[in-house]
Amino acid sequence: MRNRLILLPGWGLGTAALEPLAASLRAQDARLRVELAPLPELADPDVQAWVDYLDRKLPSDAWLGGWSLGGMLASELARKRGDHCWGLLTLASNPCFVEQADWPHGMAHDTFETFRDGCRSHTGVTLKRFKSLCSEGAMQPRTLLRQLGVGVPETDPLYLSTGLEVLAKLDTREALQAYAGPQLHLFAGSDALVPPEAAKALSELLPDVEVGLVEESSHAFLLEYPQELAAGIKSFLHESGDD
Repeated sequence: MRNRLILLPGWGLGTAALEPLAASLRAQDARLRVELAPLPELADPDVQAWVDYLDRKLPSDAWLGGWSLGGMLASELARKRGDHCWGLLTLASNPCFVEQADWPHGMAHDTFETFRDGCRSHTGVTLKRFKSLCSEGAMQPRTLLRQLGVGVPETDPLYLSTGLEVLAKLDTREALQAYAGPQLHLFAGSDALVPPEAAKALSELLPDVEVGLVEESSHAFLLEYPQELAAGIKSFLHESGDD
C-alpha cells in the first residue's frame, strides 16, 4: 500500500487540531505514516508562491490532504504534482471560500472583508471569533471551542493576514478537474463557514469523485468525529491504493 499521508491545517489554528484525526488514522492502520505539516508563513499573498513553497518543503510521492485552507492548498499542489501525488483528501474545504458569480456557495464578500479587516486591527479578537465559528453547529460547541484553543501557535499577524488574502484568491475548481488521481472531499452538514450546499455543487462539478456530507457537524468536525472520519479515510486510501 502507498502508506504516506501528509495533512495541512486550516487557517490560524496550526496543526494541533489535526492531531486527534492523525492519531485515529495511525491506530486504525499501523502501516499508515501520517505527517502533519504547517501552512507556509509568507509575506507574499501570491497563491502560486504558496503552492511552490509547499512543493519544495513536502515530500513527493504521498497522499495529500488538508482541512479548510489546507485542503485547498493540497488541491493545488496535487494538480502541480500530478502522478507524484497518490491521491487527494479534503475536509471542509470549499473550492471557493469566498462567493463568486458562478459559485454562490461561499462566504459573502462583505462578511469576508470585515473579517480580514478585523484580523489586521484586532488579531486576537478575530481569532477568538473564528474559533467560535469553527465550533458553531457542533453537538457540543463549548467542548469543541476549548479543544480548538489547545496548541494554537503564536503566528505573526502579517502571516495571518496574508493567509486570508490567499484564502480569498483561491479557486480550486480547475485544479480539482485537472487532477486525475483519486479524490475524497468531506463536508460538514452544519458548517458556519462553508455552506453544505458546496458539497452538492462539487458533486455536480466532479460526478466521478467521492464527495461526502457529515450531518449535524461543524467546520471543526475533524475534532468531533476523528475515529469515524479516520475509518472513512482509511477505506478511501485502501480502495484507491495498491491493496
